[in-house]
Amino acid sequence: MIDHAMLTGQSTGHLIDIGGGHRLQPEAARAFSALQTAASQAGFNLQPASTFRDFARQLAIWNGKFHGERPVLDSDSRPVDISQLDDGERGELILRWSALPGASRHHWGSELDIYAPDLLPEGAKLQLEPWEYEEGGYFFPLTQWLTQNMASFGFYRPFSEDTGGVAVEPWHLSYRPLAQECEKLLTPQVLQQAWQGQNLGGHAWVLSELERIFAQYVQTSKSSQ
Repeated sequence: MIDHAMLTGQSTGHLIDIGGGHRLQPEAARAFSALQTAASQAGFNLQPASTFRDFARQLAIWNGKFHGERPVLDSDSRPVDISQLDDGERGELILRWSALPGASRHHWGSELDIYAPDLLPEGAKLQLEPWEYEEGGYFFPLTQWLTQNMASFGFYRPFSEDTGGVAVEPWHLSYRPLAQECEKLLTPQVLQQAWQGQNLGGHAWVLSELERIFAQYVQTSKSSQ
């Protein structure tokens, strides 16, 4: 049973190493290995770009963006100057692409950001932006293959449509059997417990808007059916 510390990225007891510094829950690891094998047979070198991310890492990402130390993008992946924005305006922009610490699906060990390194042109750097995976992008053939085959291995894209919350992320795969259980366990109250004693950028704004933020940016069950 996954506990609150595991759910919010503050424990790694639910994970195994799958190589390259990547970690998943055992069941998700087995399913992804099977998906990789099928992809290889279809001519794709399917690899993880990101898997488990702990609370501290997500906190550093959030705070770095909130304080202008990391780039903040708009919905079209264009950099935004946040220096004149208030806490709410900053938070809304960040939430389009980055989860609150404790609320990232990458804490669960059921999530992967994927790519095919052999499809990346020489000298190009992986951006994890939609254009890379859409028609005309490097990874579009892989996107098409996954769309047709990933469900057979238990995977889906939780951010496949723009419903006004998290932006579309065609690279993000979720292992449904585990992810759906984690979604049921995560609540605003669990998040508030995870933030105790932490220096969370925009903390007052986040707390004042938490119920709405949770419904708009954290709950994805409606878009995963």
